[in-house]
Amino acid sequence: MMRSGRHSAILEIIAKQEIETQEELCAELNKRNYSVTQATVSRDIKELRLFKVAGSEKKYKYAYIDEGSNKISPRMHNLFRESVLSIRPALNQVVIKTLRGNGSNAGMIVDKLNLPEIVGSIAGDDTLLIVTESSEDARTVEEKLNKFLK
Repeated sequence: MMRSGRHSAILEIIAKQEIETQEELCAELNKRNYSVTQATVSRDIKELRLFKVAGSEKKYKYAYIDEGSNKISPRMHNLFRESVLSIRPALNQVVIKTLRGNGSNAGMIVDKLNLPEIVGSIAGDDTLLIVTESSEDARTVEEKLNKFLK
């Protein structure tokens, strides 16, 4: 019961203000009478699947997208469109360049697309590397992702 209340409080906090660090989130929760440690907040962040996006006041902020099951919400679609700079095939791979700090966000969204041509992917700070079986599959993935961008 305490955890679900804390999770609701976390989602409310990050919806209303830019929270950049776990320590800031701990402080905000403590202000609301939730006695938490950084380790607890770290687990909560994982369970809620929070991620960081560029902030307007701070460099980064925590964000959350209510994704329901495995569907791509309009917010996720917009996040992908706004963060992807380029999509390029390279042999049996596809390289997606993103704004700094958005490689893993792009990876999460691409994973949700469940494209059958994708064998796996690895995300970095500003790059997502997608591996396919063949060059043809890589071109197909590029085409599908470019359509998804529109």
